[in-house]
Amino acid sequence: MAKAKKKAATKKSTKEFFGKKSMDFIQKYMNNYAPTGFEAPGQKIWLDYIKPYIDEYFIDNYGTAVGIINPKAKFKVVIEAHADEIAWYVKYITSDGFIHVARNGGSDHQIAPAMRVHIHTRKKGLVKAVFGWPAIHVRPRANEKKPTTSTIWIDCGCNSKEEVEKLGIEVGNVITFRDGFEEGNNGHWIARAHDNRMGGVIIAEVARMLKEGKTKLPFGLYIVNAVQEEVGLNGAKMITDTIKPNVAIVTDVTHDTTTPMMNKKAQGEANVGKGPVLTIAPAVHNLLLELIREAGDKAKIPYQLQASSRVTGTDTDAFAFSNGGVPSALISLPLRYMHTTVETVHKDDVENCVKLYVAALKKLTPKTNFKYLK
Repeated sequence: MAKAKKKAATKKSTKEFFGKKSMDFIQKYMNNYAPTGFEAPGQKIWLDYIKPYIDEYFIDNYGTAVGIINPKAKFKVVIEAHADEIAWYVKYITSDGFIHVARNGGSDHQIAPAMRVHIHTRKKGLVKAVFGWPAIHVRPRANEKKPTTSTIWIDCGCNSKEEVEKLGIEVGNVITFRDGFEEGNNGHWIARAHDNRMGGVIIAEVARMLKEGKTKLPFGLYIVNAVQEEVGLNGAKMITDTIKPNVAIVTDVTHDTTTPMMNKKAQGEANVGKGPVLTIAPAVHNLLLELIREAGDKAKIPYQLQASSRVTGTDTDAFAFSNGGVPSALISLPLRYMHTTVETVHKDDVENCVKLYVAALKKLTPKTNFKYLK
């Protein structure tokens, strides 16, 4: 008699780190527009998501949003990202209805031609338009002009300045690219403004993990989504004076250097999908960095290293050199094609940034000594 075959064991599927609620938030937040100086709508989306995970919140005069856990604690730890994205301004409207632009942040003029945009008007909402550029057939092959901020223009389908103005467009209106968030191949996420909206996602997910894990922190945690990083770290400079933190851990993006035309000798090596990037730089406090590395090692969280001379170029610099010196560190998300409409990150890196934050926060205490000489 033949033996009955044993039923094959079914492998239990692991719960996705980013569940439906998280993914709904990510898509809504990433697809929202938040150009530098006009971050308020995105801040509302972000705050609405983190409110169940925090005790209280406040918003400063320029729009930086802060969620707080343990607001009465004397020892204050900041985790921070910036909420703003690069954009353009309407600079000048010609008599025949074309619009010339100025940068709002580090917008890349070379990618602008043939891009679809929204012009954010004061009273008539979003107006659709395009960046124009001569067709390949009519451009001279010798001495071909390259796009610059002074040569690119926007076409909104009007034949005169008066027609443009009837659409509600005026000098100073902000302009954003229309591209949004999508899930790419092999765990890659593509979006217009991973820099640094995905940082806002990371710190929001830290709040979620702490709440769901019923983690009790021995300090006040200030979850900061700062404004105006792209034009000089302005939001961070203001909010660090308000909070006066004892410690700050910032998150931002950094360049993946594995794609063509990148110079690893100049930029170092960072690879999308290989983990968060920890920066060594004058603004980064060595003892805080070591605490983060030890926490990551213990939790078996992969991370990469990067060296930055002089400055990090992130809000880390603003926190570190404020209030007589605040021990600060930087956890970066590797990213391809920065300041374009196809910024690309890997969801595993986003997840590991969150986990590294949580591991470090669990290791940190008000008694942690950051004096180099003891």
